[in-house]
Amino acid sequence: MDWGVHLPHLGRDVGRDSLINFAQTAESLGMHSAWVSDHVCWPAVFDSKYPYSSDGSFPAPVGLGWLDPIGTLMFVAACTEKLRLGFTVLILPYRPPVATAKQLATIDVVSEGRLILGVGVGWMREEAEVLGMPWDNRGKRSDEQLEIFERLFRDETPSFHGEFYSFPEVRFEPKPIQQPVPVWVGGNSKAAFQRTARFGEGFHAAFEPLSKVEEEWNQIKVECENLGRDPGEITLSLRMFLDPNEMMETAKSIGGSANQMVDTIGRVQDIGVSHILVDPVARGGIEGRLDTLSSFMNDVAPQIG
Repeated sequence: MDWGVHLPHLGRDVGRDSLINFAQTAESLGMHSAWVSDHVCWPAVFDSKYPYSSDGSFPAPVGLGWLDPIGTLMFVAACTEKLRLGFTVLILPYRPPVATAKQLATIDVVSEGRLILGVGVGWMREEAEVLGMPWDNRGKRSDEQLEIFERLFRDETPSFHGEFYSFPEVRFEPKPIQQPVPVWVGGNSKAAFQRTARFGEGFHAAFEPLSKVEEEWNQIKVECENLGRDPGEITLSLRMFLDPNEMMETAKSIGGSANQMVDTIGRVQDIGVSHILVDPVARGGIEGRLDTLSSFMNDVAPQIG
């Protein structure tokens, strides 16, 4: 099992020292990867429903700091050596594709090939409107963006002429070190499953009961078969709360005692998950979360095959 951890780039106390300390400690504990989420700003009142809570509410309190995900990974690339750097997930419709491709290629170059490009189409229409970006056909737009990334990252003089985006032959250097950059797709729709089969090296589920993840994974296998692709080429990843004190929803958490955590992870492995992104939940701020992470990596992770 590979272990990822969500970085503390959102909260009431975000900044340089906390990010460096958290990322370097996670690396020293043997974590495989470090991850960031994507929001820029949103209206104080909005109607869109958050897909990962039971009532559709978005659990972001007033005054919550949220550092830019791309900038955060650039920063963490400079203060770590081995951690892979991922998005959970980058919302493609919020950004123009060519400029975004340049930022992504830069992360991969300065990190010496550690980027995991987690992508999604988003859920908050109002945020896209604040950013001046179109929300219609966002799935098709996202697919075109992924095609654009492929060409810019690979071709000597890439060009693109699609339904939504177009540009002539250009020079785009440097290319990412990884060829190709691994794309991990998030989402819970048929379009997301098709996107995974077409573009993905990974499917990244988040905060869903295992029965739902298994159902989605089976649908991805069908989409892979439709394209003649081996689903064994795709990593199944799941984001969960790391919650020893059981403060969060049990179905979305690794919680309780060490033995309970081992049992939960065993059930996660049974459905095919080989990468777990943990979101530590603990009192005591960032130090409390690091203590929780340290205990998990020392007491639980060694018991997992």
